[in-house]
Amino acid sequence: MNRPIVCIVGRPNVGKSTLFNKIAGRRVAITEDKPGVTRDRIYAIGEWLGKYFTLIDTGGLEPEKDDLIMHNIKKQADIAIDTADVILFVVDGIEGLTSTDLEIGNILRRSGKEVIVVANKIDTRNTPDDIYNLYELGLGTPMVISSEQSLGLGDLLDEVISHFPEYKDTEEDDDVVRVTFIGRPNAGKSSLINYILGEERVIVTDIPGTTRDSIDSQFQIGEEKYIFVDTAGLRRKRYISEKVERYSVVRTLTAVDRSDICVMVIDATMGLTEQDTKIAGYAHDNGKAIIIAINKWDLVEKDNKTYLSFEKEVRETLGFMPYAPIVFISATTGKRVDKLLEMLKTVNNNYSLRISTGVLNDILNKAILMNQPPSDKGKRAKIYYGTQVSARPPKFVIFVNTKQLVHFSYARYLENQIRNHFGFMGTPIRMEFREKGE
Repeated sequence: MNRPIVCIVGRPNVGKSTLFNKIAGRRVAITEDKPGVTRDRIYAIGEWLGKYFTLIDTGGLEPEKDDLIMHNIKKQADIAIDTADVILFVVDGIEGLTSTDLEIGNILRRSGKEVIVVANKIDTRNTPDDIYNLYELGLGTPMVISSEQSLGLGDLLDEVISHFPEYKDTEEDDDVVRVTFIGRPNAGKSSLINYILGEERVIVTDIPGTTRDSIDSQFQIGEEKYIFVDTAGLRRKRYISEKVERYSVVRTLTAVDRSDICVMVIDATMGLTEQDTKIAGYAHDNGKAIIIAINKWDLVEKDNKTYLSFEKEVRETLGFMPYAPIVFISATTGKRVDKLLEMLKTVNNNYSLRISTGVLNDILNKAILMNQPPSDKGKRAKIYYGTQVSARPPKFVIFVNTKQLVHFSYARYLENQIRNHFGFMGTPIRMEFREKGE
């Protein structure tokens, strides 16, 4: 996954996130007419003329500001600039150069990277005379675009891919597993991802709501390729006041929809909350593989019953997903994080597992011998045969004489018999009953 990296930088509210979304081909970054909406580095895969690259959006830079959030935004942008092959320096083409633009330009010149100055918000074919002031940046000829109207994007992308190093891989990569980290705010999702990646990819502070976007990070374990997605923690509705934060909730649910595996991060010092249950239920209902990670376990006072009682509470509250493995970790110390990574590989294999029709029907026949299907008013359900029709998640179709006779409890019994033979740890199983001819 040694793709070229294209990084978008600039001061707040010049249209970086809008440009990012246009190149990515979907709404990944939150766009709002309000400075400071994008805080972390946000990743997506871009493509132009058959060449694939990693696209990074960064928070708006204001070098003169010195609060905690801005300090972290600067740090995130510095890392993005350091790893980039091509930097898109976005300025407001209508407002013209500002002192902040000049300061950012100085930083980019010193980086020694390929920098393309992008004059955004020019919604006409006529180039304003003020554009020529951008040559003061000393970064070459500016490209004139309107990301909102998609004007000039083709020419810009032609210029971008012309600067890709020849040794970088621009081929499409289909074998990537998307892992989304979900849970309430401050459960430690960002800290956990940073520990795994070995760098501060995601901003971490004690301020709830620091993560607003869903943030993608690439990672590889042996031959297995992953994209880790950090999400904004879901809070109770009465606490969701900002329009931007409402977008964040939608982005979190969208990230779950696009994921293969969800890591449910629970704060051990807080216990399981209503929001934890809701987001876990959403992932389960959408057929996502799930791992439960109990974080901050190092901060819990323990006796010989603490582990078992906590696990029992989680199992009872999340009774709809008994298949999900539980691992007790600390993102701060790294304790058992290696076990979590091992689980990811096992769960992904289970999520893709297929059972041959012959083996499946052997399991079903033995299950029927041990426990006959239910009957109603003298008529008994009869199971003819079953087959697995898909994976990710595994789905089984079982043909019967009358599907109304197959009670929920018997369907669960058959699912358990399949799990007894093949496990399917971490993944839900879909069971569908059909009558012959359907």
